[in-house]
Amino acid sequence: MSRISVFSAPFLLGFDNFEERVDRLAKSAEGYPPYNIERSVTPSGVERFLVSIAVAGFALNELEVIAEDNQILVRGRQKDDPGREFLHRGIAARQFQRSFLLAEGMIVKDATLGHGMLVVTLERPPVEKIARQIEIRSV
Repeated sequence: MSRISVFSAPFLLGFDNFEERVDRLAKSAEGYPPYNIERSVTPSGVERFLVSIAVAGFALNELEVIAEDNQILVRGRQKDDPGREFLHRGIAARQFQRSFLLAEGMIVKDATLGHGMLVVTLERPPVEKIARQIEIRSV
C-alpha cells in the first residue's frame, strides 16, 4: 500500500527534502533525554528559542551539538570507567541522539552546559517580505 503525502500536492514545489527530514525526525522520536523549548521575542522583533535538554551526568567532552541541513543534532556518549565498581547502578551510562528540525532562516547562536542542562540558543531574525512583478515574455 502506498503512502499519500501532504507534500505531494501539485502546488507544493520543492518540498520533497522537507518531507524526508520530517520522516527522519518521526522515526527518532524517543523520550530520552527530556527537553523543553521556550520561545521569546526581543524588542527588536527577533524570535529567540531556547532548547533545554536534561543531560545530568554528561561531561562537556561527552556531548556534541551539530547544526547541519536545517536541523540540530545533539548527541551524548558516556564512556564506562572499567576501574569503577558499582554496588548499585540506578543511573545508566546511556548514549542518546536527538534531532530538531529548523525552519529556514534559523540561526544557532550558541550552546551552554550548566547544572545538568544543555541549552541551545536559536534565533530567527525578522524576515523582510519581498514581492516583485515578474515580466511575462512572448516566445
